[in-house]
Amino acid sequence: MLSGIEDATPAGSGSSARRGGADPVKALMERHRELCERAVDPLEIAAGLEAHGVTDRTATRFRHRDVFSLAEEMYARVPRAAETEPRTETPGSSGTRADWALLALLPGALCAAVVAGLRLTEGRPRLAVTVVGVFAVSLGLRAALRRGPLHATRAWYPTAATRAWTYWLVAYALLGEGLLVTGIDGGPEGLPTGGSGSPWPIALAPVLALALACAPAAWFAQLFAVRARHRLAASRGLEEFASSVRPLLLGAVGLFLCALAGLLALCAAVLDEPAPYAATCALGALLLLARLLTVHGYTHAPAIALAVAGTAETAALVSVFAGRVPGFSAPAVPVRTLTDAWGPGALPALVCGAAALLLLAHAARTLTRASAHATHGDTP
Repeated sequence: MLSGIEDATPAGSGSSARRGGADPVKALMERHRELCERAVDPLEIAAGLEAHGVTDRTATRFRHRDVFSLAEEMYARVPRAAETEPRTETPGSSGTRADWALLALLPGALCAAVVAGLRLTEGRPRLAVTVVGVFAVSLGLRAALRRGPLHATRAWYPTAATRAWTYWLVAYALLGEGLLVTGIDGGPEGLPTGGSGSPWPIALAPVLALALACAPAAWFAQLFAVRARHRLAASRGLEEFASSVRPLLLGAVGLFLCALAGLLALCAAVLDEPAPYAATCALGALLLLARLLTVHGYTHAPAIALAVAGTAETAALVSVFAGRVPGFSAPAVPVRTLTDAWGPGALPALVCGAAALLLLAHAARTLTRASAHATHGDTP
């Protein structure tokens, strides 16, 4: 696209172009006419130009100091298909906000009901509560992700594989550490049972905290989107916008982790379970960043990160149980060493933490672009 832009620029210098009456902006408008006609404000044109590789340096070739100034001229000069009034941001409208705010609370409420049911039932009723509860929480989560700031309006919904890896990571938070300890110790004999009567320990507190954290995740995602849009309106350059949005992203992630840690402490106290802060916060950060990137149209990196983290946890469990076969103990040595040194929570903390850090670095580069915050009629 940059080569096309360069081709659209007159062969002579800027001064000779002005003497000859050439209009480089007109050629650029022809290349992006559809963008200009559909845009409801100059900011959307600026975001679209940036998405096609136009930078502030490129804008100087069109006799503008930055992309925002260039977009303002293009917006003013191109007749749009249907004149519309400038868009007004309405992210805080009472009806819309109430809808998604209530839906964001739904997964946590359903998960809390399921946990209470598991604590109050035994035998076959407990199995029924588990099956129905998993189904209900999954539906509640899908409902929460279909509205509000966690709704991916600008990208395809995650593939079945991505959803499967997400559910697997949550399932590992529930059962993984117990399975890991069971495999290392050689079987479930002598192990304490979990709160649901399982032959290996089940960690209900992390899953309940993650479900409850859907609400703060939605609220902080909304805060990030609104503040970033305001910064986009006030910025006069792409680099200025990126440097002003990066602290917003880090702040939103940091606030979410604080909220998740608080919820985990509360859930652990109520359920009388240990609180694996490192593993739970690492998984929470990974899921939040994956969703933020998906919401803003970047689906490839989250899919890879979730798949790699899920595969690593699966491989760890397989290696531990395979290590119980006589003469085949070598594959389990790394996992056993890590678990003996730091406990069973070290594996998910390491795996999910590394994936989350990679996604954070990717998000710091992509979610600070103006094109990531261009709206197309969909208000969170």
